[in-house]
Amino acid sequence: MPDVRIPQEAKERLTAIAAAEGLSLRAYLARLFETLLTPAERAERAEKALAALKEWNGYAPTAAEEQDLDSELDRRLAQVSGQ
Repeated sequence: MPDVRIPQEAKERLTAIAAAEGLSLRAYLARLFETLLTPAERAERAEKALAALKEWNGYAPTAAEEQDLDSELDRRLAQVSGQ
C-alpha cells in the first residue's frame, strides 16, 4: 500500500487531536477509519433505516416530499447560521 501524503499542517493537527485522546497518530487514524462508511455502505444503511421506519409507522415520503423537507431544513439552517 502506498504512503499517503498530506500537508504538514494537516498532519500536525491530526497528531495533536490524537495526542489529546491519548493515541498515536497511527492508532487514531485506524480508529477513525473503522467509523467511516463508503457511499455504498451509507446508501445501504439509509435504505434499511427507511424500511424500518416505514415498517414501524408507515412513513414513506415521495422523492418530492423528501426534496421539500431537505429544502426546508436547508432554509432553517441558513436562518440560524445567519446566512
